Amino acid sequence: MNDLKQIVESLLFVSESPLDPARVKKVLPEADVREIKDAMESLVRDYEIRDGGFMLCRVAGGYQFRTRPEHGKLVSKFLQPNPVRLSRAAMETLAIVAYHQPVLRSEVEQIRGVNSGNSLRLLLEYDLIRILGRREIPGRPIVYGTSKKFLEILGLKDIKDLPSPEEIEKRAALKNFSR
Repeated sequence: MNDLKQIVESLLFVSESPLDPARVKKVLPEADVREIKDAMESLVRDYEIRDGGFMLCRVAGGYQFRTRPEHGKLVSKFLQPNPVRLSRAAMETLAIVAYHQPVLRSEVEQIRGVNSGNSLRLLLEYDLIRILGRREIPGRPIVYGTSKKFLEILGLKDIKDLPSPEEIEKRAALKNFSR
């Protein structure tokens, strides 16, 4: 397929979420997944060389066009988005889910020391966490983990790319030291 790269580029352009080769394969069953991935990687290189206002990034298990970080403030000013503000309780709950997944509500509540049902519902509503299934123990409680949207918002390829608690402490110490 001579125009595979152009087709993949078109699909990436219109996709609202990161696009992975398997999803493209569903649209182009005659194409090989390896060829699709190669086309995506070639596009990543093309956009790096181009050095324009946006780039093609590997994020959340797929590929997505993103504006360059150095233009982020101006793009935000232009778009004037109404960012979702999470309460401290929701942020704590999200951090616990991110670092302890797969995790049960009871485990989140044990760590936080308070009822976390409302925070979990809110995070599910915002699609920052997802239900992974049920644990095979009495009561079959729901198991939670982070969503692809969580990775997308943080610009992470994988949950393994989250900074470790030690890295966070170092950054906080450096930030407090520089004040």
